[in-house]
Amino acid sequence: MELRAIAPSYSQYNFLFTGKEELPIEDVEAVKKYFAQQPIAFCINCAGYTAVDKAETEKEKALLVNGTAVGELAAVCKANKTQLIHISTDYVFNGEACTPYKETDPTSPINIYGESKLKGEELALQNDPSSIIIRTSWLYSSYGNNFVKTMLRLMKERDSIKVVSDQFGCPTYAADLAETILVLIEKRATVDGQHPILHYANNGKASWYEFALAIKELSGSNCTIDPITTSEYPTVAKRPQYSVLDTRKIRQVLNISVPTWQASLEKCIRKMGSGE
Repeated sequence: MELRAIAPSYSQYNFLFTGKEELPIEDVEAVKKYFAQQPIAFCINCAGYTAVDKAETEKEKALLVNGTAVGELAAVCKANKTQLIHISTDYVFNGEACTPYKETDPTSPINIYGESKLKGEELALQNDPSSIIIRTSWLYSSYGNNFVKTMLRLMKERDSIKVVSDQFGCPTYAADLAETILVLIEKRATVDGQHPILHYANNGKASWYEFALAIKELSGSNCTIDPITTSEYPTVAKRPQYSVLDTRKIRQVLNISVPTWQASLEKCIRKMGSGE
């Protein structure tokens, strides 16, 4: 949705938008037919199975959508001379680091979701080595379902909420990611074939608790937010304790500056408040 929202600002491109209802990524024949209908220079794959806990009991479905189907899409892109830009995740790492993860750091996912996303990366690069993988983290937006919208709803419904304080990552505004993808497309001559994996996240790090406190402050809520540990909030799927991404590579390759997560969160909440 964020790409659709900024598309009018990039009138030099003819955008084609499709979703899982019209074009399920796992339907290989439908994907091939779609590509055969018109020339496509770039394919930005935002499709994904994102139910992290549910993936533990739906492993086959997660691996199909996030893994096998991505590999098939890469093959179709290669056959049609289309540049694939695939969105992946910080969950390909195990969370045991204490410094931001670089693109070259060893991957070792600790849940099925992360395993399925890593499989997609591997198959995409195997089937089309020119594919570009962008790993991102803790995505939120004024569209869809995400942590920011959930917190805003809970803060209206309850006097107090508990939020995990010992998991750290990079809250990332999907609108910033969308802009960066289009910058990458504009500067494709610089990056083609040289940088198959890039990390993008907003600047800085936060715990979910710190993230929630910032949402509270920006929204003017009176809800009390209490910190709890991961052990006090058991989930079906294990989460990385630390999944901060190092974004130096993408900043250097594209010559861009990356906003802090606080500045981007303020921008997103302001947009939601104005009803844009």
